[in-house]
Amino acid sequence: MSSPSLSPTPSDLAITPRDMRFGRDDRQGRWWLNGDPIASAFHTALSVTFPKGEAMFIEAVKAHRDGVPEKLAREIRAFTQQEVIHSREHVVFNRKAAEAGYDLSELEADVDEVMELIKTRPAIVNLAATIALEHYTAMMAAIMLRDDKMYAGAEPEWAALWKWHAIEEIEHKGVAYDTWMHATRDWSRWKRWRMKSLMMLIITLRFWPRRVAGMKALLKQDGLSGWRVSMRIWAYLLGRPGILRRSFLPWLAYFLPGFHPWNHDDRSLIRKYESDYADAIMPAHASAAPVKAQDELATAVA
Repeated sequence: MSSPSLSPTPSDLAITPRDMRFGRDDRQGRWWLNGDPIASAFHTALSVTFPKGEAMFIEAVKAHRDGVPEKLAREIRAFTQQEVIHSREHVVFNRKAAEAGYDLSELEADVDEVMELIKTRPAIVNLAATIALEHYTAMMAAIMLRDDKMYAGAEPEWAALWKWHAIEEIEHKGVAYDTWMHATRDWSRWKRWRMKSLMMLIITLRFWPRRVAGMKALLKQDGLSGWRVSMRIWAYLLGRPGILRRSFLPWLAYFLPGFHPWNHDDRSLIRKYESDYADAIMPAHASAAPVKAQDELATAVA
C-alpha cells in the first residue's frame, strides 16, 4: 500500500463525533473501578496523558492534511472533533481525581516534559509518534470493549466515559495512519517501515515504564507501596485482565509488511455499545466544520 487511495480503511466507515459530557455533578471515588486500587490507578494514570496527548495527535495530523483525498479530509475533521471532545472529558475526569484527593502534579510534569520534547522535533517525526500511539489506544480500546468484566462494578459515569472513548478510538484508528501514508507517499517502503518501526520501539520503551511509574505515584498516596504492590501492578498488566499481555500480538502486527490498522475490522465492538451514545451524535454538518482544540479545551468544565 503506497497511498490512502489504496487504504484498507472501510469505504463505508462513518467516523461519528458523539458530544458526551460525563460526571459534571458526580464525585469520583479514589478506587472508582470496582474498589480496585490497581485498576483505578491504571486508568487514572492513563487519563492524565490524554488532554495534552490528544491535542498533540490533532496537531500532528493537521500538519500533513494539505492535498489529502477528500474522503481522508472529512475523516481528519471528524477525528479532530472526536479527539477534542475526548480531551475535554478527560480534563473533567482528571479534575475529579484531584478533587478525590490525588496530587497529579508528578504525572502532569511527566506529560509536560514529553510535550516540550515534541516541540523540538520535525513534524513528520511527531506524526510517526502519533500513529504508534494511536495504535496503542486502538489496541487497548479493543481489549476494554471485548472484556465484559473490565468495568463491572465501576462507578457508572466513569465506566460509560471509558467505553465511549474506546468506541471512538476504534472508529478513527486508521486516520492518522492514512495521513502518514499520504505524507510519506514519495518514500520507499523500506524508509517508511524503518521510521515507523523505530518510533514504535521508542514509544514502547517509554510507554509502559511511564504508566507503571504513574500508577505507583498514585498508589503511594493511598499508602500502597513496596514489592507487593509492584507484583499486583504486573499481575494486572500481565495476568487479569492482562492489558499488556493481550496487546502483544496486535503490537507485533504493527511491524508486518503491509500493516494497516483496518487490516482487522473490529467495528462489531463499536456496534456493541454505540446505541448507548446515539443521542449524542453530532449533526452531519458539524463534522465538516473546522474545530479549534484550544477553544474547546478552554470550556472543558462547562
